[in-house]
Amino acid sequence: MANRLARSTSPYLQQHADNPVHWYEWGEEAFAEARRRDVPLLISVGYAACHWCHVMAHESFEDDATAAVMNRHFVTVKVDREERPDVDAVYMEATQAMTGRGGWPMTVFATPDGQPFYCGTYYPPRPAHGMPSFGQVLEAIADAWGSRRSEVTDTAVGIRQALAARPPVAPDTGPVTPDLTRAALAALEQTFDATRGGFGGAPKFPPSMVLEWLLRHSARTAAARVRDLTEDPSLTTGTPARDHDHALAMAERTLEAMARGGMYDQLGGGFARYSVDADWVVPHFEKMLYDNALLLRVYAHWWRQTSSPPAARVTTATAAFLLRELRTPEGGFASSLDADSLDEHGQPAEGAFYAWTPAQLTEVLGDDDGAWAADLLRVTPAGTFEHGSSVLQLRTDPEDDDRWESVRERLLAARERRHRPGRDDKVVAGWNGLAIAALAEAGALLDRPEWVDAARDAARLLLDVHLVTGSDPVRLRRTSRDGAVGTAPGVLEDYVHVADGLLTLTQVTGETSWAGHAQALLDSVLARFGDGTGGLYDTAEDETDSVLSAIRRPRDVGDGPAPAGQSAAAGALLTSAALTGSSPHRTAAEAALAEPAAVGARIPRAAGWALAVAEALLDGPREVAVVGPADDGRTHALLAEARRSAAPGAVVVHGEPGADPGPVALLADRPLVDGAPAAYVCRGFVCERPTTEPATLRAQLRA
Repeated sequence: MANRLARSTSPYLQQHADNPVHWYEWGEEAFAEARRRDVPLLISVGYAACHWCHVMAHESFEDDATAAVMNRHFVTVKVDREERPDVDAVYMEATQAMTGRGGWPMTVFATPDGQPFYCGTYYPPRPAHGMPSFGQVLEAIADAWGSRRSEVTDTAVGIRQALAARPPVAPDTGPVTPDLTRAALAALEQTFDATRGGFGGAPKFPPSMVLEWLLRHSARTAAARVRDLTEDPSLTTGTPARDHDHALAMAERTLEAMARGGMYDQLGGGFARYSVDADWVVPHFEKMLYDNALLLRVYAHWWRQTSSPPAARVTTATAAFLLRELRTPEGGFASSLDADSLDEHGQPAEGAFYAWTPAQLTEVLGDDDGAWAADLLRVTPAGTFEHGSSVLQLRTDPEDDDRWESVRERLLAARERRHRPGRDDKVVAGWNGLAIAALAEAGALLDRPEWVDAARDAARLLLDVHLVTGSDPVRLRRTSRDGAVGTAPGVLEDYVHVADGLLTLTQVTGETSWAGHAQALLDSVLARFGDGTGGLYDTAEDETDSVLSAIRRPRDVGDGPAPAGQSAAAGALLTSAALTGSSPHRTAAEAALAEPAAVGARIPRAAGWALAVAEALLDGPREVAVVGPADDGRTHALLAEARRSAAPGAVVVHGEPGADPGPVALLADRPLVDGAPAAYVCRGFVCERPTTEPATLRAQLRA
């Protein structure tokens, strides 16, 4: 029997195409073979940038003796969790239920019909650290299947029943109120690391969604305080002044700490997956598209709100990283860069591409600049990482900017001569949607039209390649590679992140056709993903895998590495309603937000995106239509003022005088004012008087 992964469109699966293991892809062929042979499934789930996935592959899957045991007793299935998040979600829930923890690589043993009965993560080749060897696990499972089959099947039934019986995450929900976000802020404060930034201890993941919420909360409560005092100057109660001050302080402390530590690439820009320590010094070196898209957007918003120089620096460098290292020839964005690469001895090692010793700095820069750089970047003889090497940090700003730029460019050029980490170049629809939104918005804020152009290119790729032609309602495929679409159906996050990216493009470019495509995607979500009570499943009712549906249809309202699909749906629906005037979208947004926002009130770190959408809902969101010739400086001045507003979730769109607004009803019936470009501001179904003055517009957006 042959390994079947060579024909896969997943780079992660192709990495295992030469294993002696007789791998199958997820699908009926594997299940049929397991039924025919009457053996269990061994389902191994991982992804291309996962360090421990590579370790287990080298130790076990490339070993002929281990592979022989796997092939003899099991039908083996390899799953790319990024390509099949639905498979990953169901089996991860089972793994966490059985073991109390989860992670990747994930190893699941299941009956021929996919029912899990034993789950784990990484297993070493020999017993170590209290863990059995992988070989011991294989033999024990094979023995149980052969001699105690009834116990195995009873366990599988018990797991399925336990998962099916799980109650809602937040059973008591109600309308979103300011008290809810205030309670969330109080809960978050208890975990804030005031010394180092971030929340909780090691490891520290970049809390991009929580930071987005904190910036929005600060902006909304500051504006509310201004309104309170305007209405009653003697007011001493009402919106607490400390809400917006402390929310902004927590966000800024964390944003700066991340940007100065080793998790941020001080030479090339972009962020690694997380910091293994509490001080943001040593990262887990994989770089993910979704992390960098989310962080690009929140750093751009930090700059918008405070004009912080570090915010502008990180925004610019992160956008440059996306375009330089993740952009594909077709115009999309690749999924990730690996944590591992070959070191100077030709051996695979985590972080080898990024770490430096003092001697290596001197070799590239010479004695004087090498010593100066070592001091600036915290490169020590003892090292901060492994084998005497250090991860670069920039804890203080250099006194000589020109010298630093020269040093940075020379080190970056020298690093390019090292063995580069592998790149997973599949295009994931939802993650590209995040990148489109981030690049378009950052490009508009910092006047970088090439970023907006890159966002357009990625959007065209998604519409041309990932949309299923002729389907009604619209259907989306999750992945493509080299311009060829994969077979995995889009999940909720794909539909709503792509919709949000297209809605952002509408606002930035004034090209209203993007909004029509977004509206079609969101209508498909409401028609095919609903749970009947306002919530949303992660898979469409007509594209939920039959094996998984027999266990549990995936549905997660808590944020993972990227925003939860239901929270992101609420945000996209809210924006769509503001642009198009769709009352059903507004109603659906409020219904979808209820449960994840309730989670956020208790566990804000698990629902940052829901809380960010809640701030937009509480603020309106504000709707701004700017009408005027695109080549008129007065139009540009009004647009720049509107875009610099930190009002949570504000929708800003430009239209030419007399042009067909298409689906963007916000632009309908908006004439010039006395022949001059004008801005129309609405909030809470009430509109201000149109203005031609940027200063008046600024006041309207701050009130």
